[in-house]
Amino acid sequence: MEFKTPISLNKEHEELHAMLRQATQLSGKTGEAAKTVAELMHPHFVKEEEYALPPLGLLSSLSSGSLSEEMKEVLQMTDKLKSELPEMLAEHKQIVAALEVLVQHATAEHHPEVAEFAQKLMLHAQTEEEVSYPTAILVGEYIRLKFI
Repeated sequence: MEFKTPISLNKEHEELHAMLRQATQLSGKTGEAAKTVAELMHPHFVKEEEYALPPLGLLSSLSSGSLSEEMKEVLQMTDKLKSELPEMLAEHKQIVAALEVLVQHATAEHHPEVAEFAQKLMLHAQTEEEVSYPTAILVGEYIRLKFI
């Protein structure tokens, strides 16, 4: 069975990538700080797209009571997320620290849109920590309870 990240989350990630790409094109310390953020975020986003967010695609089906044996395949992803969660959260701390530097430089160099973007990205990370990751893990635990 193929598990797909909800479209709304994909669109948000695409928007964040595009905004970060634009910030990396700026000169000065703002551009350099944005490049540091991009270097930290890329491998993290790959992990999210690989196993942290696709389980959320099952939420609609699960909430309507629709279950199938094929859904057990998601346990590989949710178990990996559960085991990798401390590393994912540590990566968030590194990314947020780099974003704080980006806010400082963007503010000093008069790029308010970049500072606003960086703050938006920090909130995005917090939402993942408080909502997305725990929900993805719960999807796996729910399916485990139902089928195993």
